[in-house]
Amino acid sequence: MKVDVRHASHPEAVRAYDTDTLRRHFLVDTVFEGGEIRLTYSHYDRMVIGGAMPLGAALTLTAPKAIGQETFLAERELGALNIGGAGRVLVDGKAYDSAKYDCLYIGKGAVDIRFESADAGNPAKFYLVSTPAHQPHPTVLLTREQARHLTFGEAATANRRSIFQFIHPEVCQSCQLTMGLTVLEPGSIWNTMPSHIHDRRMEAYLYFDLDADQRIFHFMGEPQETRHMLVANEQAIISPPWSIHSGAGTKNYSFIWAMAGDNKSFTDMDQIAIADLR
Repeated sequence: MKVDVRHASHPEAVRAYDTDTLRRHFLVDTVFEGGEIRLTYSHYDRMVIGGAMPLGAALTLTAPKAIGQETFLAERELGALNIGGAGRVLVDGKAYDSAKYDCLYIGKGAVDIRFESADAGNPAKFYLVSTPAHQPHPTVLLTREQARHLTFGEAATANRRSIFQFIHPEVCQSCQLTMGLTVLEPGSIWNTMPSHIHDRRMEAYLYFDLDADQRIFHFMGEPQETRHMLVANEQAIISPPWSIHSGAGTKNYSFIWAMAGDNKSFTDMDQIAIADLR
């Protein structure tokens, strides 16, 4: 298992970051690696994001030094959303079969977590998001059909999209983690425009379903001090609570969003008018 630790950055410092520094602090350029679990530990709300891509043997989730516990979920909860081939997650010996776009919520206190692929030639790709938890909640497998489905945007503004809320108060109990999937329709490229911030919660994005020769412009920073990063398929962004988080692709794409912080209200946003962005 490979673990990278990212410390928090003050917004005044980020104003002076060049491209390489911006990417080093906020871009996770390799989420999935065959036969490995890769994790990035962020000091923003202690969120951990990463990928498990099993090939042959099962991959076991252990507790790295940054967690400071004997087991990974001793004081945490976990979401695992599969964006690859068919797979399986074993939680303390109980198996949960997982197809593409299935999401498994695993509650605090689970000890033995293992990830498997049904076919190493078409491996599962489990995108992992973990946050601190204060009490256990039941482990539950959610399909995309069981998620809360919302539709936003218009073709005229190139942001027609479907949102699937998996780990959300109306779907699945959790302590502070919320997690879902957004799929942009063909011809739509914008997500989350007009922009917003929510200083009560940080967020992370995994961009995927993007052709290898295409890119996404991810916009971040303070509303009057915006910055951007070019993001490729299956790369992730750590979004600070003080930052906007909008994106525009060179074609349509999908992304997984996850949030942690003071509340689980999806609509808790401080809207920023497009004309006020700089």
